[in-house]
Amino acid sequence: MKSLLTLLIFTAFISYSSAQILKKPIPDKLVVLTFDDAPASQYSVVAPLLKEFGFGGTFFVCEFQPNYADSTLYMNWRQIQALDQMGFEIANHTHTHANVSKLNQADFNKQLAYIEDKCDSLGIAKPSNFAYPGYGLNAQALTYLQEKDYVFARAGGSRAYDPLSDHPYLIPSWATDADNKAEIIKAFDEAKDGEIVILTIHGVPDIEHPWVNTPSELFKEYLEFLSANDFTVISMKDLEEYIDAEAAKKIIQPDLDKKFSN
Repeated sequence: MKSLLTLLIFTAFISYSSAQILKKPIPDKLVVLTFDDAPASQYSVVAPLLKEFGFGGTFFVCEFQPNYADSTLYMNWRQIQALDQMGFEIANHTHTHANVSKLNQADFNKQLAYIEDKCDSLGIAKPSNFAYPGYGLNAQALTYLQEKDYVFARAGGSRAYDPLSDHPYLIPSWATDADNKAEIIKAFDEAKDGEIVILTIHGVPDIEHPWVNTPSELFKEYLEFLSANDFTVISMKDLEEYIDAEAAKKIIQPDLDKKFSN
């Protein structure tokens, strides 16, 4: 009798949590594409392909010093502005690709404010989502994000995102590279039963960081696969159509024991 009562209470809690967190059911085959570090190929290769397939995407931008001034390696801010004008989400990856787990609050705020101010000066909406550079994070960083009113924050971990158990500031993702095609294709199968597949993608190709390089032919192959198999491909911001992040933050306790790097 006691075990039955415990089961009923647990079931009721899950139903309550689902009703509070989800604005509408998560459909199967929901994928979020995110792009880190602002390499130039995201403007010249990624954006045109996303437009061709009618897919959304989030670009987590930063400035790699001192090479950022070389537009052959990284996007300049006019190109980032153009991505915004194409309808893509521009989000925050800190000013200098900083490891936020090593920052105090003043330095953290300065890192994020730089990107916010750059966006404001170019008519780009204030970033509402964040990605941890190098997947460096700690409990303190989550508090800083909350105080700056960020909605979602993406990490790594190579697993699907469950909005009913993963904290909105600890969203997992898979990272693509030149050699893990089988892993990524298999990952797409996880986009079901209320879970969402999120990819971290760097340069297509990535000249300065070859260990996270995704060849353009492989990237296009992923888009063709998603299109042919009727996936819905959205940005991080589009998750707000499905998820009440503020409700989730009140209900879900951050679990920092999970893996958040790739």
